[in-house]
This record gives sequence, C-alpha cells and structure tokens, in this order.
Amino acid sequence: MKSSNSTMLESSDPRSWRVIYTRPRWEKKVDLLLRAQGIESYCPLKKEYHTWADRIKLVETPLFSSYVFVYSNLKEDIQVRQTLGVINFILFQNRPAIVSSEEILRIKYLTENYSEIEVVNINQLSPGDRVLIKNGALENKEGRVLKVQGKNILMALDNLGCIILAKVASKNTVLLNN
Repeated sequence: MKSSNSTMLESSDPRSWRVIYTRPRWEKKVDLLLRAQGIESYCPLKKEYHTWADRIKLVETPLFSSYVFVYSNLKEDIQVRQTLGVINFILFQNRPAIVSSEEILRIKYLTENYSEIEVVNINQLSPGDRVLIKNGALENKEGRVLKVQGKNILMALDNLGCIILAKVASKNTVLLNN
C-alpha cells in the first residue's frame, strides 16, 4: 500500500525529457542499458558510410556526441545517474535541463526522413566560413558567412553570377571545409 506522501510525489513529479551526458562513444550502450531498466530513452542516430582499408560500411552513429535523451522524473534520476556510462544530467540553473516533447518529435522526424544530417554548433561559425544550405528555397547553394545573428546567419551567395544576401537559419546550413 502506498503512503499518501509517495502518491503526492508521483503526481507532482511528472516525467519530462531530459538530457544526459555520457562517456565518449557510450551513447548507444547507455540507451540500451536504460531501456533494459525500463526507463524510456532516445539516442538519435544518423547513418553514414565509414571506410576501412578492406571495406566500406553503412553504420549508425549518434547524432549528438555524448548525449542521450531520457524520459524520467526526479524519482528515476538516481537510477539514471547510476547507470553505467552516464556521467550526469545536463543542467540548466542547477536543475536537469528539460527538452520539450515537440523538440524530441522534431529530432525523430529529421533522423527518420533525412539521410544527411549534421549537427553544427552555431559557435563554430564565423564570418568568412563557407557553408552549404541544406534545405529551403536556396537548397544546395554555397555561400560565405557575413554575420552570425543569434540562430540566423547572414550570408552572401556569390556563385549565382551576382551577390545575393540571404538570412538563413543556422540549422539549415552545413559548414564546408575552407
């Protein structure tokens, strides 16, 4: 029989998507270990070709290095932290960072419907970098970053015979080697 205190704790502590930081290259293992414990988790994967000396193989690699999403509540957090390979939760204002269910659904949609997905940290982009637009009206056009404005990039598309300035969401670009 449950006490009234435990019932109150469960009802006042709903589950939410949180982000955990894992040991390097342990994302898929942690995902499996959490699922084996009955904890819902999600490790977004992307497919890419890896080349070895004797073969080329299509492999699934984590979309986010050292990150796994977990659907848990405060009561399950201890169990999550004790899972082999988990370092800790990603914190925001000293509490586990919460990701909306809509964002998780968006990530799932992208990984299921697009084959060429890459995560680029907006802080890695700087004026002068060459980028490729992945989707939208200017899909597959290359350009040069002029300015980074929050989550948008002001870029010059100079391979069209003239210069067009375009404000593009950073999530729609891929950093090219300079």
